[in-house]
Amino acid sequence: MTQAYQGSCLCAAVSYELLTPPKAVSHCHCSQCRKGHGAAFASYGSVPRSMLRILRGASSIKAFASSPTVVREFCAACGSSLFWSRSRGEFAGWVSIALGTLDTPFLPTKQKHVHLDCAAPWHAPYAPAPQLD
Repeated sequence: MTQAYQGSCLCAAVSYELLTPPKAVSHCHCSQCRKGHGAAFASYGSVPRSMLRILRGASSIKAFASSPTVVREFCAACGSSLFWSRSRGEFAGWVSIALGTLDTPFLPTKQKHVHLDCAAPWHAPYAPAPQLD
């Protein structure tokens, strides 16, 4: 049996469960993700919408259409960014989960940074220390 992943918003008004591990893990540097998270980038993993179960607080989830095809969902009580999804198109059946809201440990096998051309000018990405021989 596949492990379920639990998550919640900052105030715990909303809790959810993922019935499969998140896929397509990305750290998005676009201005909408930066504004939505108040950070240098937003980290998301995606699951088929049928694999997301809202356990508590469905009525506390509010939606905002940030573009003609993207809907962002957040907790109305504390403002935590929770999900984003496409309202139409190829991936309309998937939902992206804000990985910072996961309560269950999750280690992705692959991940990538996207929209680096939009990266915040004040953010200096982490550079690993040089290897010493």
